[in-house]
Amino acid sequence: MLHPPTYATLPERVVHYGTLAFTGLVLLFLIAPVLAIVPLSFNAEAYFSYPMPGLSTQWYRDFFGNARWRDALILSLQLAACVTVLATALGTVAALGLSRTNLPWRGIILGMLILPMIVPVIITAVSVFMFYGYFGLIGTFPGLVVAHTVLAAPFVVITVTATLTGFDQSMIRAGASLGAHPTLVFRKVILPLISPGVISGALFAFVTSWDEVVCVLFIGSSDQRTLPRQMFSGIREMISPTITAAATVLITVAVVMLVTVELLRRRSERLRGIRS
Repeated sequence: MLHPPTYATLPERVVHYGTLAFTGLVLLFLIAPVLAIVPLSFNAEAYFSYPMPGLSTQWYRDFFGNARWRDALILSLQLAACVTVLATALGTVAALGLSRTNLPWRGIILGMLILPMIVPVIITAVSVFMFYGYFGLIGTFPGLVVAHTVLAAPFVVITVTATLTGFDQSMIRAGASLGAHPTLVFRKVILPLISPGVISGALFAFVTSWDEVVCVLFIGSSDQRTLPRQMFSGIREMISPTITAAATVLITVAVVMLVTVELLRRRSERLRGIRS
C-alpha cells in the first residue's frame, strides 16, 4: 500500500513514507549495478567507462553475428525450452498429488521436492557430477536437461500448489459423476482453473535454466557453452563489451518473464475473488 490510511496520525504518516523511502533506497542499491550494465552495452568505445564518449550498437551486432555467441544463445534457448516442458509436466503432476489431503507423508514429500531450492547449487552440481559419472551422462544434452529440471521443477511445484490452495475438489467429483474420464476432467476442469499457476511455474522454470551456470560448468562438455557459461568464460579469458550486450539480453528476458508472472498472479487473484 503506497498511501497510508486516511485516519493515520502525523507520526504514522512519517513512519509510513520513511519506510517507503528506505525500501526504495535499498531496492536502488540492489539493482543499480545491474542497471549500470545496460548503458555500457551501447558504448561506442571498447572499454567500460562513464561518461561514455558515444553510443553504438556494434556490441549487439557482434553478439548476434559472432558464431560463438550465437551458438551459445541457441543452446540456452533449446535447453531452457526442454527444461520448461519437462519441469512443468512433472511439477504439475506432483502438485496435483500433493493437493490430496489424505496423502500420507505429504509434508516430507513436499520438503524433498523443494530441496533443490534450499541446497546450494554448488552442492547439487557436485552431486550430479558424481552421479552422472556412473552412467556416462557427463557432457550430454539429456544430462543437462535432467540436471536443470531438478533445479527448475520445485518452482513449478510451489506455484501450482499455491494455485490449488482454493481449488474446490467437488468439481472433480462432479465431472466423474457425469461419466467423464479422468484425463477429460483434468483437461476441461482442472487445467483451465490452475493455468495461471502452471504458466507461472513454466516461466520460472525457463528463467532458472536460462540463468544457470554452475551445473553447466560441472557436467557440460567444452562444446556445450550456454550463454551464461560463455559470459563466464569471456570474463576469464578476455573482457569484451560484447559481454554487456549478452548480459542485457539475459536481463531483458528475465524481466519480461517476471513481469508476465506478476500479471498472471494478479489475474489468478481476480479469478479467485470472482469464484469466491
